[in-house]
Amino acid sequence: MNTRRQFLQATAAAVASPLLLINDTKAFGPRKKLRMAVVTTLWTRGTHSWHMSTRFLWGYPKEGRWHDTRFEVVSAYVDQQPDGDMSVSHSKEFGFPIYPTVAEALRCGGDELAVDAVLLIGEHGVYPTNDIGQKLYPRYELFKQITDVYKKDGKTAPVFNDKHLSWNFAYAKEMVDESNELGFALQAGSSLPVTWRMPSVEMPYGAKIDEALGVAMGPIDIYDFHALEMMQSMIERRAGGETGVASVQGMRGDAVWQALAKPEWDEGGIDPELFEACLSRSQTLAQQNNLSHRYPTIAQMKEMVKEPIAYRIQYRDGTKSTMMLMNGLVGDFNFSAKLKGTGEVISTLFYLPPNPNVVYSAALMDNAEQMFLSGKSTYPIERTLLTSGLVQSCMTSLANNQQPMNTPHLDVNYKATRRSTFWHK
Repeated sequence: MNTRRQFLQATAAAVASPLLLINDTKAFGPRKKLRMAVVTTLWTRGTHSWHMSTRFLWGYPKEGRWHDTRFEVVSAYVDQQPDGDMSVSHSKEFGFPIYPTVAEALRCGGDELAVDAVLLIGEHGVYPTNDIGQKLYPRYELFKQITDVYKKDGKTAPVFNDKHLSWNFAYAKEMVDESNELGFALQAGSSLPVTWRMPSVEMPYGAKIDEALGVAMGPIDIYDFHALEMMQSMIERRAGGETGVASVQGMRGDAVWQALAKPEWDEGGIDPELFEACLSRSQTLAQQNNLSHRYPTIAQMKEMVKEPIAYRIQYRDGTKSTMMLMNGLVGDFNFSAKLKGTGEVISTLFYLPPNPNVVYSAALMDNAEQMFLSGKSTYPIERTLLTSGLVQSCMTSLANNQQPMNTPHLDVNYKATRRSTFWHK
């Protein structure tokens, strides 16, 4: 939390606006716990609050040790509390109140901002769905309630937003713009980019990429986001940095099988070498008739996968990528890419450890904790801005008879961090 004293000092030194303050944790003793507010839609077993908020209640495993975080949860706002709610029992065990409004949670019942970090989890719960199949989680609305407090109190604190920034790209862009205007760190996204990889490889920084492919599982509007974040975390490291997306096309059913039958992108196809590389990394590759250790034929895949989904993405700099959801064929997340000029293929599995510890969420919260402490994102928020827009655009294409669509609004430009942020140890 940026204090009023820091605000006055910054104003006197730099004639700065109170809304341009940067979080400074150096004022706190090295062992003193910092204060966190949890703002969430739902806190039941298996939800993202179960995955993430609890990491700041009792720590998480890291590099072979149990890591005690620098934070304590001192308040919470929980939008829905159905049967199975865990927030009340946690509040009793750990002594933090649950407030009826976001503003009261951030102010801890007082008159001004009283926390050093905000964990925003707008995933799960009963909310309406729009005409293209997006669930209208109130991430944007909750975020705006957070920034309303910042504006009124003249203080800010870093915010971590779980998954998409918003189902609406315009809302997502407003969230990023407002964090920049008010001067606080905003980080978001999926656990896929920061979990372990098998093998533990990274896209060479400055590589020239011809085409990339992701083969994953799960439903649209939920797991397509994870797969796109996985791919973007690799593609963004290419030469020239991220330039944005020129056009997309969502495909399903027969259109996907037709694409697999064509080896060339310009013909609407999918590179068979990249597809083979992804399936060869999968640890869950399905088998037919109880057989094992066989690479399935296309005919067998058609029997396994009832409705394949693919998103074809053309970047503004000419880079090409395809994201596939192949439920029934794989149950994990696999990536491959072909480097331009050499034809070299890079491939890996983005590994999600199993329940109940689900350590991939610990990897994500470790990145969040680093951001909370430093006041600087460990990876660009623009990655999630772009993937938020890609989900909306690709689902729109699917809903519009799988028609290609130009995406001039996805002119998101940024540079990836040279340092890798996924867990290696």
